[in-house]
Amino acid sequence: MSKLSPRAKRRLRTTGTHVLMIAVSAVILFPLFIAITSSLKGQEQIFSYPYVWLPWPLHFENYKEALRLVPLGRFLWNSTVQSTMTTVAVLVTSALAAYAFADLEFPFKRLVFGVILATMMVTGEVTIIPNYMTIHTLGWTDTYLGLTVPFFATGFGIFLLRQFFLQIPRELYDAAVIDGCSRLRYLFTVVLPLSRPAMGTLAVYNFLSTWNQYFWPLIVTNRPLMRTVQIGIAMLRDEEGDHWHVIMAGVVVVTAPAIILFVLFQKQLVRGMTSGAIKG
Repeated sequence: MSKLSPRAKRRLRTTGTHVLMIAVSAVILFPLFIAITSSLKGQEQIFSYPYVWLPWPLHFENYKEALRLVPLGRFLWNSTVQSTMTTVAVLVTSALAAYAFADLEFPFKRLVFGVILATMMVTGEVTIIPNYMTIHTLGWTDTYLGLTVPFFATGFGIFLLRQFFLQIPRELYDAAVIDGCSRLRYLFTVVLPLSRPAMGTLAVYNFLSTWNQYFWPLIVTNRPLMRTVQIGIAMLRDEEGDHWHVIMAGVVVVTAPAIILFVLFQKQLVRGMTSGAIKG
């Protein structure tokens, strides 16, 4: 039996890698495929046997029915405002704090940074009650401030940006100082433009995590018009019971913005997650 040439081996490894990636992608995308096809089925096709993989005719009226039963449009708006406010605030607080920990010297710097890292190990459920008591005392229930303020700063964001800032050559700061640049101007004109992959990663991660929140919006809002999309799906399920074609239509509507955001910023996300892993 003749041995394979190096070129043939490379092709074989590449083909195997592609086959594995396609298989993993198919497993990951399968639930989304089921949700989309189920949202276009009629009631009689949901539990039919044999299973209907590609429904026909397509029942687009399921989406209209989902929007009629619960105010998904309002819920989408609330989630968009909540996620956008939180993301912008996290980018600002994380950038300022990360720059301080990366480039400035001050007493107890390592200790403070260690405490911030320790907050990443505290589960969100532990802070639910104190956060709710604070929001209730301030009278911020049923407001966007109540939905967003407790999440305006994160240890993960500070850690991610600090690791990226440490990779920026110190010579750039020295050159900026010679040109009369202050620390704050250096941050906004040099550091942040060079850190767009990390900033993009943090923005996408924070936006999606806020978009998928369920428990906090549930306890901090009482009026239905202040609810968010995840609560809207639960309300739709309670309204429709076993009408899974309508429920799946609502799921697709709620999921679509997150998928679009991820597709648009996937390159930034990958670059940002792989950056900052060299120097720490």
